[in-house]
Formats: sequence, structure tokens, C-alpha cells
Amino acid sequence: MRLKLTIAYDGSPFGGWQIQSNADTIQGRIETALAEIAKEPVRLHGSGRTDAGVHALGQIAHFEAPDRLTMNPFNWVPALNTKLPPGIRILECEEVPDDFHARFSALSKTYIYHLCLSPVLSPFLARRAWHLPRQLNPEDLDKALSFYRGSHDFRAFAAKRGNETEDTDYVRKITRADFEQSPDGYLITYTGNGFLYKMVRLLTGAAVQTAQGYLRQDDLYDLVHNPDGKKSPLCAPADGLTLKVVAY
Repeated sequence: MRLKLTIAYDGSPFGGWQIQSNADTIQGRIETALAEIAKEPVRLHGSGRTDAGVHALGQIAHFEAPDRLTMNPFNWVPALNTKLPPGIRILECEEVPDDFHARFSALSKTYIYHLCLSPVLSPFLARRAWHLPRQLNPEDLDKALSFYRGSHDFRAFAAKRGNETEDTDYVRKITRADFEQSPDGYLITYTGNGFLYKMVRLLTGAAVQTAQGYLRQDDLYDLVHNPDGKKSPLCAPADGLTLKVVAY
């Protein structure tokens, strides 16, 4: 039985989603919990990696339940949550077809980024928002985000993993890049068919620099439309970023 998990987590204390030999990760914690229940190793496949410190409201992953187990899908939720730290929670578990894949079946992902403009950062927003007491120009922010919408070569907004080749595809389609006011600042929403390594944070950093007057709009436009040899000037902190939903 192939099972799909919907997962929420506070990424602050973890080294990201993906298992690493030298870090405490969300995938590692869940695989350990799965192995304790199944009494054998169980491989978990996520919809994508989130960086250290990045949060999730709706991360998706799937795994193959061992044939000898007769647990109903909904029973996996409490069974896993009792073995996970409070900062990681399984929200749903459901059976899916054998050809479902958390990563390759995904049609789009939506991220939100929280900008806090209050003079003092509330302790309840610590590690939940990027504190920017210097005010932004909302019209410039709106214009900056509009440059991202559509299909573009986003290589100027991709951090290097070290495995890039001449054939690496940097084209992504962004269907939504806009913001709304929150009580303490702005919430930026991005939806796209996929995102490169640290892409959302680099998009946000450049948009904020434009809205603060540090980066000219013409230069940001050039980063999007003529990216060769160029890089976004700022990678926004992980704190404000949350994976909201993965659509299938």
C-alpha cells in the first residue's frame, strides 16, 4: 500500500527536510518513526527539500507500507505523531495509487513569505518572519513581484548545489507572485510549477531590495530577462519562509 502524508513542521531547530549524516532533519525523524512502527527501514519520498529553518504547513511525502502491516491509513497519523517531536506533525495519511509520487506527480507548489515591518519584532514571530523595521514602498514591491510572473530562466535566482551541468534546466513558470497586508507587515505568496534551490528566498531578497530603493527596477528586470552571469543581490533569511501547499 502506497501512503501519502501531509506534514506540518516548525523548521527552526532542524537542518532542513532532507536526511543528512551531520544534521537533525525532518525526513530523518519521520523515517525513524516509520521504522519503529514497521520494525524495518522505510524510505520516505518528499515533494521537495526545504532548507534549514524553513517551515511547512502542507509538505507532502509518500512511502510504501510493508505488506504484512494491516494498519488503516488513518491509524498511521496518531502512531507517527506519538513518536515525533512536537515541532513535526502528520496531519493526514491516505492511500494513493501505485503511480503516485510526492515529487514527480506535483503540479505546483505555493510558498508564503512573512515580512514583519513593526519597529520591534514580537517574540511570537521570532524565527517566523524577516524583521524589516525600515519601511518598504508597497508600489515598488508590487512592481518587483510582477516581473517574476510567467515562464523565465531563473538561473540568477538559484543557489548552486554543486551538481549543475550545461544541461541544467533553470526555466520555471510562476503563476502567482503577489502580497497582502498582515497586521505587522506583508505576506508574499508565490505559486509555481517548481522552484530552484533557494529560489524563493532569492526572489524575495531582490524584491525587498527593490522596494527599499537599494536595487533599481531596471536591474531587477534584467536579472529575470537576461540572467547570464548575474545573481540576485540578497538571499532572504529562512525564518520567514513556509511551504503552504503542494497541488496534484
